Order: sequence, then C-alpha cells, then structure tokens
Amino acid sequence: MNDNVLNLAKMRRVAASSLILFVSACNAPPDKPQTTVGAGGFTDISEAANLSFVHDAGIDGSYFMPEIIGSGVALFDHDGDGDLDIYLVNGGSHSGAVSEKTNRLFSQQADGRFLERTVASGLGDAGYGMGTALGDIDNDGDLDLFVSNYGPDTLYRNDGGGRFTDITAAAGIHGDEWSTSACFLDYDLDGRLDLYVAGYVHDRPAKSCTDSAGRKEYCGPMTYRGVPDKLWHNDGAGEFSDASEQSGIAGAAGKGLGVVSADFNADGRPDIFVANDGEANNLWINRGESQFEDQALMMGVAYNSFGKPEASMGVALGDLNADARLDLYVTHLVRETNTLYTGAPGGMQDSTGLTGSGAESMPYTGFGTSFLDADNDGDLDLAVANGRVTRNDTGDSGGLDDAYGEPNLFYINDGDGGLQNACAEAGDFCKKSHVSRGLVTGDIDGDGDLDMVVTNGHGPARLFRNDLPDKGDWLKVRAIDPRFNRDAIGATVEVIAGGSRMIRPVTGCYSYLTSSEAITHVGLGAAGEADEIRITWPDGLGESFPGVAANQGITLQRGSGAPVR
Repeated sequence: MNDNVLNLAKMRRVAASSLILFVSACNAPPDKPQTTVGAGGFTDISEAANLSFVHDAGIDGSYFMPEIIGSGVALFDHDGDGDLDIYLVNGGSHSGAVSEKTNRLFSQQADGRFLERTVASGLGDAGYGMGTALGDIDNDGDLDLFVSNYGPDTLYRNDGGGRFTDITAAAGIHGDEWSTSACFLDYDLDGRLDLYVAGYVHDRPAKSCTDSAGRKEYCGPMTYRGVPDKLWHNDGAGEFSDASEQSGIAGAAGKGLGVVSADFNADGRPDIFVANDGEANNLWINRGESQFEDQALMMGVAYNSFGKPEASMGVALGDLNADARLDLYVTHLVRETNTLYTGAPGGMQDSTGLTGSGAESMPYTGFGTSFLDADNDGDLDLAVANGRVTRNDTGDSGGLDDAYGEPNLFYINDGDGGLQNACAEAGDFCKKSHVSRGLVTGDIDGDGDLDMVVTNGHGPARLFRNDLPDKGDWLKVRAIDPRFNRDAIGATVEVIAGGSRMIRPVTGCYSYLTSSEAITHVGLGAAGEADEIRITWPDGLGESFPGVAANQGITLQRGSGAPVR
C-alpha cells in the first residue's frame, strides 16, 4: 500500500496529542523504553523493555508434533499495581516429565521495563506448555490463570500481591490429553466462571511422517484421531466438575485449536465457537439447562463458502464492518485463504471475498490473530501472526525460522469493513520471518492505543509498541457486575460517538493460545467524547450510561447508571 492509499483510509483520523486527558498519561514518560519514537508503525521494543524470553520447543530431530504448534501468552495485571504484565508459555520434555523449561512471568515496572518474577509468583509451570486462559474463578476481584498443556493442565489461584497457588488437584481439573486454547465463560449464568478447553489430537504413540521429498516432517492433524473438548463447571469453593458429557460437548472430537465465546444468536446466553484443524468448526449454541447444540452448519461457520473444512487455527472476534453484529476471522494453512464470517440475520456468512485480504493470505499459514483499532479511528483493523507447519523449499539447514518462518500481516480498515494491506506502514511487525503463534493486544504502556505481544515457536517473544501516526481519541471501558465482584464476561459494550456506533465484546479469550484482561478498547476518531455508552449484560438485559470525555479509562457497574473513574 502506498502513502496516498493509507492516507485515504485514514481521512477521519486526527492527532489527539492536545486532547489527552487520561490520568495515567497518554505519552510514555521520559524514562519509558524509547527506540525510534515517532518512526511509525509498530516498534519492536523487546530488548529495550527487557523482555528476554526465548521459547524452547525441545527440538531434537524427532519431529515431535507439539514442537510446531505452541506457544501462547497471557497479558494481565498479575500483582494489582495497575499495569499489564506478560506471562509466556514454554515447551518442555517430550516425555511429559517435569522440565526445567518452565513458563515465565515478566512483571512490568514503573519505568516500563520488565522484571522476571516467575519464582516469586509461583507461576513456573513445567509441563509442555500450549496456551492460557484468564478469569476470576472465585469472584475475589483478581484474575486466576489456567495453563493448557500437552499432558496435564494446570489451574492457578491468584492469592493477591503477585502470588499464585497451583490448585489443579483440589479443583478437580484432570486429564492427560493434548489441550490447546481455553476460555472462561459463565455458561449457566450462575455468577461463577466456567472453563472451556479445546482438545487437539491423540498422538500417542507418535507416528513417523515425511514430506513429498521423503524428508522427515511434522505430522499433520489427519494422522491422528481428534480429542473431545472439555467443559468444566465451576461448582464454587474452588472446585470444578466435568460437564462435558451432560452438556453435549463431548459428542464431538474436532481437533480444536482456537476458541471464542459470545452470544451469537442474541438469546441472552453465551455460546462457544471452536476452530477445528482440517475438520468442520463447531458453534455450540447454548440451549439453557446446561445443554449445548452444535449449529455451526446451520449458522454458516462449519465450512467455507465452497463447503470445505479448513485448517482453522486462530480466531478474531469483533464487529469489523460496523453493522452491530459480531464477526469471526479464522486463520488457515498455506494455500487456503483466511476466512471472514460476518454476522447476518439468522447466522453468519463467508464474506472473505469482500475484504480484499483473502488472496493475500494464501501464501501464509496464520495462527494468532486479532481485531484491534490500531489507529483509534473507530474501525477495527486486523493483525495476523504467521508461521508454517511444513517446511518451505529452502529446507531446514538454517534452523526453524529459515525452514518454517513467515512474515506477519497487518491490515487497516478502510471504513467499510474492507481490509487494506498496511505492512509497509506497520514498522517492525511485518519485517521479520518467524514461526509466530500467539498474538495478544493491550495498552501495555498506558498511552491509550493498543500494543501487541507475539510469541514465536522456538524463538524470542516480541513486544511491539504502537507508534502509528495520526491516531484519534479513545476510551477504555471496564464492565463490572458488582454482584459477582468481577468483569462482566460475556457482556457487549456499545459506544456512540460522533454519529458512529462501536460494538465491542467483553472477553479475555481470542486469537490462538492466548488470553488478556477483559478491558474494552474503543477508538473515537475526532469525536472528543462518547455521547452514550450502552451495555448488554451477559443475561441479555441492557443498560444505558451517559456520555463521557474521551481519552480516559472508566468503570461501568451494573445498575449504577453512571461511570466511575
């Protein structure tokens, strides 16, 4: 994309430097990590911010399939000091034995740099790690952490003050299968967060696979049978029970990789979308009474528009075309287009051909992905983390990145739901080829725009600071139900500003193997204020709140009728 096209896509965007009011400041303090400030795009500040993590997949030449699938990341305030910390998932022993290659927690300090606090936090899980899920399982006001593994998963309770306790056994969480993405949701609306865990494949004993040239290669998902997903019901008092069978979830084994939850049929109950690798996707519609029915085919998201299953990996959730309906963007394998399913009356439809991004994604294998308003103009943009699962033509003599690495993709929304490739203006984000997997967004430096963390298989995690020019105003909204003392997971936030309506889901699960705090970020363009904020709570009831000035973070409590700073 040339500069003229990018400028055309940004006609409504204005600089907000003279309007910033947010208490935490909208420009990074002088002692924050600064590298090529103002250069534009996304700046890799990993080294400057002391984010020193290299994922170790334990590669030993055996082509152990989990090596090429992980790993994930969680972005949340682990110690309650008001800033975002980074939890990175590592690999481990191929045998499932306890490993020294533990997951690692990096705590953000006042100067914006990160200090490793793994041992002090108690979060050094030593399993062969895959992904994360965040949720306040005990309604005490802080976020607990679930880690999915190749092998037994782990559930950590947040004890406050940056300390966590492994409560897996006491909670009743068990199993030895291969888990991938996970998501906390309150599916029965009893006020306690339940847990959905996607299962991938059963690869034991492992098989030996080769490519078309006869070289040893990672096996694909079709080599093995699928593993049913798990639904864990939160029984209270820190205990969970397996509701997979009685809910109907266990009736499918679709090789799940990505998971998101939202009320897709607007009946006031949370549903679950699962991206399945090489098989039909699932859309579990919540029928009440703790029962789910897979309506992916009826709702138009089981297959692409040609009626074919795809190698579904990551999932982005949001209202891309601003029609007040939630859309799904699902990443796929090389030679397949990434697929956009847009909301439509009675279901969803494959609208990939309308975005302008379908053909461009075919040379790549996509994993982590996110809708984000990168330039704060009110429209959702798109980021995709890429990396192959089968080697390219260069072979593998130069290491994993040379054989499997690919550049990432970044798109700017043209204002009508069309996506224009903006990699030329995305700075460091699209420049290098890695085996990228997890991608998570959040306002890490507190300046009102969304930054990104990307994990790379058998490579370094990367922190990208948002330095895009000409950004608009913004608002960060936290929706709280005071009855439960936690984020209203499953709610929808609608912000009306400058004649536009922005719809954002309240969720902490999206992308691939990743999770984040459920803070809703909304770009306002040049509006200067939000005229009104409406929240549809998880049970389907709505509430309206008065407008507020732009460039601040607010908390909206159910039943209060007024925002709280």
